[in-house]
Parts: sequence; C-alpha cells; structure tokens
Amino acid sequence: MSLDKSLLSKFIKTTEMAAYGASVFIGKNDKIAADQGAVDLMRKELNKIDINGTVVIGEGEMDEAPMLYIGEKVGTKKGPLVDIALDPLEGTNFVARNEPNSFSVMAVSEKGNLLSAPDTYMEKIAAGANLPSNLLDLDNSVEKNISLLADAKNTVPEKLTACVLNRPRHNKIINSLKKMKVNIKYITDGDVSGVISVIDETSPVDIYLGTGGGPEGVLAAAALSCLGGQMQTRLVLNTEEKKRALNMGLVNADKKYNINEMVKGDVIFCATGVTKGDLVDGIVNLNDTFKATTFALHKNSKTNIKVTNTNKK
Repeated sequence: MSLDKSLLSKFIKTTEMAAYGASVFIGKNDKIAADQGAVDLMRKELNKIDINGTVVIGEGEMDEAPMLYIGEKVGTKKGPLVDIALDPLEGTNFVARNEPNSFSVMAVSEKGNLLSAPDTYMEKIAAGANLPSNLLDLDNSVEKNISLLADAKNTVPEKLTACVLNRPRHNKIINSLKKMKVNIKYITDGDVSGVISVIDETSPVDIYLGTGGGPEGVLAAAALSCLGGQMQTRLVLNTEEKKRALNMGLVNADKKYNINEMVKGDVIFCATGVTKGDLVDGIVNLNDTFKATTFALHKNSKTNIKVTNTNKK
C-alpha cells in the first residue's frame, strides 16, 4: 500500500505554515511562544486535509510546551487512516536566540506503521546509504562501530566524521572518538537534522551517535527510511517511563529497534526551515507573503526534493 502522492503538497503546506508561525518569534527570547505559534498553525492546516489522522508522536512533553498531543485526532476524518509524527518546532532555543537550524517537521505513514515512542530519551546510532545491512550496533563499543564503518567505506577512522550532540552525557563517546582521531561535528540542540546529515550528500557526516529525544529519533528514521540510510535505537527509560511505554503498546521496553521496525511501509517526510540551517533555508518575510523552503520525501514515489514556495500570511 502507498500513501497518495497528492498528500505530499498538503503536508508541505502544513510544515510551511507551522514554520511561519514560529518565525514571528525569532530572536524574541520566548521559546514557549514560538512553539505555540508553530503548534497553532500546524493544527489548523492539518485539520484542512482529507485524512483520518492520529498523532502518534506529539511535540515536547519534556519542555512543558504546548502540544499536538499523542492520540489527538486531526484531519477532516474523510480520508485514509494515517499516523503522524510531528515536531511543530524543532529547535525552540534556536528560534528564541535567532540561531540556525530550527525547523518544523513531520512524518506520515499508514496507520500502525510508525513506532509510537514516548517523549523520553533514546540511544541512537545512524549511518548513510549503500552499507551492509544493520552494520552498526548500540551494544558495540564506539571503537568497534567506527572500525566497522571505516572498513565498510574502505577508509580509515581519521577520515570519518561523527555528529554528536554536545552534552556531558556524551563525554565517553567523545573521548573514544578523539582517541581514534575521528573528526567530530558538534550540535547544540535538536538532533533530527544531526541524524539526517548522515544521508545528506552535501554533509561530511558519516555517523551519528548519542542519546537524544525519542520522538526526534522516529522523525529522523522516517527520513533515513526514504533514502536508504540505517539506524538503530533503544529507549532510555526509568521505572515510571517503562510503565508508560508498556501502556503505549511497547512490549519490550529494552528492545533495540532497527529502522524497518520504527518505520514500516510507505512514508512522507517534510521539514521546513524556520531559521536558516544546514538542511534548508529559513523563512523569508515579505510584505503580505512569506517564502518557505522545505526538504520533502515520499518513499514509494522516490520523491526527494527541496522546494521553495511563497504563501500568504
């Protein structure tokens, strides 16, 4: 089964409007208002689309932010049954401080085909396309994963680049990478674009590794699934979070998930820039209109585009 390709333009419009809603607050040091601006316009746009949609991954409980909450029904209820993972504003701090790499992002699949990850932390390791299946493993040491990747790419660790979220919890990973003389690209927030960088032909990144948000992990997996990348994840849960995960239908809270277990079948992925970034340009405000640039993918039609549209405010 496939998602109707005509839905792609509608979902692009949805992330465009959400990105615009956040852009009003660029540089105003109010990440909650920026998030709310994105949420309100994303919800409004989703409810215009002829789908019977359910939000299976909503935006940030951890940030005590306004939500398109898990379980929320969206769309006109007249179309196909779909599951939606979304983050109306990835990089709330970037917008508040007028820094690069914030965007509005969503992924859509047929019902039941996206991992319904709770808003907790998730271990992640990801690499690009044209590699042996399931090459990397979270239970390997950093050294072993780097050696496996270097061998598969017919190169040496010193010529690899790893993307890592710059957090104290990653000090052990960073020290291991430095000992192997692997190049490191640090990111400061929001790891969706960090994971996606492993399959971006314009990026030097070969591998992403570390612990970040669970919802962001599934969103990034949707993009990698469209482009042949690979990824393995595992939720990081305390006792209370394990109960929540089991209530969401996750049978084994300690399970490692490969990409085809997180994203099954056809998927649409859209990411629209709010501030200019590595993935896409940011919102450009004109008088009564705005320009928005979106990275859009549709797996079954092999659509892989960056498109800039002008919309009315």
